[in-house]
Amino acid sequence: MEFNDKAPIYVQIMDLIKQRIASGELKVGEQLPSVRDLAGQLVVNPNTVQRAYVELEREGYVDTQRGTGTFVLGDRGAVDRLRERLACSAVEACVATLRSLGYSPDEIAALAAAAAREAQP
Repeated sequence: MEFNDKAPIYVQIMDLIKQRIASGELKVGEQLPSVRDLAGQLVVNPNTVQRAYVELEREGYVDTQRGTGTFVLGDRGAVDRLRERLACSAVEACVATLRSLGYSPDEIAALAAAAAREAQP
């Protein structure tokens, strides 16, 4: 994973895990890698991963069971809501960029429709 300077690394790790939950790569009830394993994979300090896990738990996405590990929480509805929030954020960022380039709402809608058609398998 490539980290950027726009957000703290623990937040970027949180975003990665949320993305994996929303996409179904991580399922409800599935165990996350241990703090040390994920830190090794991402080449970051274990304290950074620990902070990400603590914040994800505070937000209700995971639960840490002492001595057992950290597991994805929720149900299909919670995952769907997360997926929708992530999608809305992505659309809002894209629209903001296009608006800054001078595109009108109608032009943005046409661009989005064309992109969606081209992306179909």
